[in-house]
Order: sequence, then structure tokens, then C-alpha cells
Amino acid sequence: MPKKIDHDARKENILKTALEVFADVGYREANLSLIAEKSGLSRPTIYQYFKDKDEIYYYAVKLVTGRLFTELSTLAFDDSIGDEIDKIIAICTKIVDSAINAEAELTRLMEVMLHEKEFNKDFSEIIYKRTAKLSILFKRLLSRGIQKGTIVKTCSVDMTAKHIFSLMESFCFQIAFFKNFNRDESIDFVKSYLVSFKV
Repeated sequence: MPKKIDHDARKENILKTALEVFADVGYREANLSLIAEKSGLSRPTIYQYFKDKDEIYYYAVKLVTGRLFTELSTLAFDDSIGDEIDKIIAICTKIVDSAINAEAELTRLMEVMLHEKEFNKDFSEIIYKRTAKLSILFKRLLSRGIQKGTIVKTCSVDMTAKHIFSLMESFCFQIAFFKNFNRDESIDFVKSYLVSFKV
């Protein structure tokens, strides 16, 4: 009886291996043959899942952001957490903790981005598309809080959402590249900023 293949597990293995290869030899030098060799698969098998390394990178970003956004959406609608500010704080905490737990993958993704920028290959559009939902989620929660009267009416939804998003970007960058990132201080900073908008 032929062995049943877990295609999702295999695809995830290819993605993780590809990120390691990108980090080890650089995105430009990486190729599907090397990724196949390192993952213990044949090159034709890799082609069954991905057409090229750009697609691999895109799916790696999609994998990381997709799972996280599902969890963040759940937090946004969990009324047991508290009001909208409490939910945003819970979301920010989840983002920071997820980034800490996936530090190696995050570092590899960012290293590829930074390295390829030198060669005019810009992955920012891919990242933007995958993270735009987060900014929208912040805006929805802020708007809902203003409507419910739990957030001050003077709160600029667009500007505040942009600030929160920028803080999360900054924290993820720090987690990826600086070993002295202080989780508790960072979360406290977010809390003190957001609590200032509570009624």
C-alpha cells in the first residue's frame, strides 16, 4: 500500500527549508535544486508545489501572516477580553509573542527583504498586501469604541491605527535583529499609549 503524503506538511517543510537556504546563501544564489536537496526532496517534487523561489517567498509570508491574522480576528470579537482598547492591547500582545516565538523565521524573511532591496527587488508590496488587514482591524476596533463611547471622540482613527501598526512593525524588526528586545517594556508602552484614548 503506498504511503499517504501529507501535502500541507510537505509544503510547510519546503517553505521552512527555503527560508533557511535564503538566509544561508542569499536569495539571489538560492535555487530550487538547492532547496530540494536541503529538504530531502527531488526538484520535480518541489515543482509540484511551487513554480519558483519568488512563489516560495510569497507563500512563506502568507503562511506566517495568515495563521496569525485568524487568531487576531478571534481576539477582536472576543467580548470576554473587555472593551475595544483591551482587545487592541490583546492583539498587540499576541503579535509580539508570536514574533518572539517565530523569531528565526521572522529574521530570515526580513534578511531576504533587506538583502534583495540592494538589488532593486522589492518585497514590500507582498508584505503590505498580507498585513493590510491588520490595519483595517485596528481601525474597526477604534471606530467601534468611539461609537460605543469607550474611546474618546477626539481619537483620530486613521492616525491611531497607523501609530499602532508602526509600533508593531518596529517591534517585529527589533525582535528579528536585536537580542535585547524587552517584551514587557514594549507591551507596557503600547498599553500606556492606548489607555490614553479610553473614556
